[in-house]
Amino acid sequence: MAAQANHPIKSLEKTVGIIDVLKRRRSAHLRDIADELELNKSTVHNHLSTLREHEYVVKEGDEYRLSLQFLHIGGVLRNEVDLYDAAKSKLDQLAEDTGELVTLATHERGLGIVLYRAKGDEAVEIDTHVGSQLTLHNSGLGKAILAHLPRSRVEEIIAERGLPASTENSITDEDTLFDELDNITAQGYAFDDEENWRGLRCVAAPILTDEGVVKGAISLSVPKSQLASEDERQRYVDEIKNTANLIELRIAYS
Repeated sequence: MAAQANHPIKSLEKTVGIIDVLKRRRSAHLRDIADELELNKSTVHNHLSTLREHEYVVKEGDEYRLSLQFLHIGGVLRNEVDLYDAAKSKLDQLAEDTGELVTLATHERGLGIVLYRAKGDEAVEIDTHVGSQLTLHNSGLGKAILAHLPRSRVEEIIAERGLPASTENSITDEDTLFDELDNITAQGYAFDDEENWRGLRCVAAPILTDEGVVKGAISLSVPKSQLASEDERQRYVDEIKNTANLIELRIAYS
């Protein structure tokens, strides 16, 4: 659960609620938004009209949807993240060399946030995109990040976000997770064995500052059959750790 405002502004809460409905539904009629939020139609119409005036919502026929203004904001924010700037070309090269899907994520509010994806010729397609928010405990990316956060912070994230299962392989026990994070810290990489998507395995490595602060992580995602042997797994481990190191050097000396 997100932090609670001490003195929430009711009108702003209604606006945020409308944005959340449109984000989830993609588009919606005025009456459907009002019904879902249990507000009268005139109130919702006033909020939508204000959002349209400031070009955050567009109306197409009788339906409303969020405008690409939000994409512009996301692009501005991403370009301010030094991790993205340092990593992009390295991830493109890794995707080309391996032919696989490569993902860069950072962390915020106890979630992983996808900053960039690079797809090689043989890359699998999964349901993530730039801006996707991921739980941290059930992916290689997330576990690589958690392993380098203070234990107290990890405990806070578990208390706030829980340990929900995406597949039968997801870690849902706190002690098991901490054992896994200790192993990741020792070996320098994380492994995801169908913990978020069935049939998919991922190898991930953290991106750390010189002081050991974790800025994010990168991962290689491949079909389960391509990580069946220890030799195959080690090849991908070497690739991801080498790329992570190059990104760390770019951050340190840029």
